[in-house]
Amino acid sequence: MDRTFYLFFVVFLSAFSFLATACMEREDADLYIPTNEPELQDTIRYLALGDSYTIGESVAAEARFPAQLSDSLSANGYAVEELKIVATTGWTTSRLLQELSDVAIDRNYNLVSLLIGVNNQYRGFDFAIYEQEFPALLSKAIAYANGNKDRVFVVSIPDYAYTPFGQSGANPDQISMQLDRYNAYADSICQTRSIPFYQITDISRKGLEEPELVADDNLHPSGLMYQRWVESFLESVILQLEK
Repeated sequence: MDRTFYLFFVVFLSAFSFLATACMEREDADLYIPTNEPELQDTIRYLALGDSYTIGESVAAEARFPAQLSDSLSANGYAVEELKIVATTGWTTSRLLQELSDVAIDRNYNLVSLLIGVNNQYRGFDFAIYEQEFPALLSKAIAYANGNKDRVFVVSIPDYAYTPFGQSGANPDQISMQLDRYNAYADSICQTRSIPFYQITDISRKGLEEPELVADDNLHPSGLMYQRWVESFLESVILQLEK
């Protein structure tokens, strides 16, 4: 074998070996099937404080907004280890404060929500009570999050004037104006303390034009409305958790 042919033969074998290896790597790459499994994030212990809108009056337990939020967080890779709801239909700010004073609650939750005030308005309480007690409840919510304000959020009070029950009263417009005052105050306190305030009242005001957003009791939100709430603030809650 002359030298020229030998060199040609060596170059040919090297090129063939390179191409074969590249093809094998390509085949291996083609065999990789990406999964849709979310990347595992933090473990979440979620405490939800409130009244009928938190306990989910007239809907199944899995349709409550805290439950739907927990499910959505799980779908985004967060392991929700615990969901604790401290809420009962009819509770005012005073009653929730009393419950939190009477019952020992851990202070190491890493997600806490607060939605309260509609029963103060419904029962005709002096607005000064809300001005005094809402900030106190917000302070407790922050304490339950171990002092981490980034893990606390407030949900606005929905407007029950836009339900068949609300329309049956003497002055639905007055209900809306009063609830706007409650929400404006809560929002201002949240801004002062750098706490997210998630506005869902506009969604609740679709209850007459979209009857499916109202539960069978003609007063409380349906599971579909709670779903829309969660969809409206899910991304923002995730951003909170990433801080």
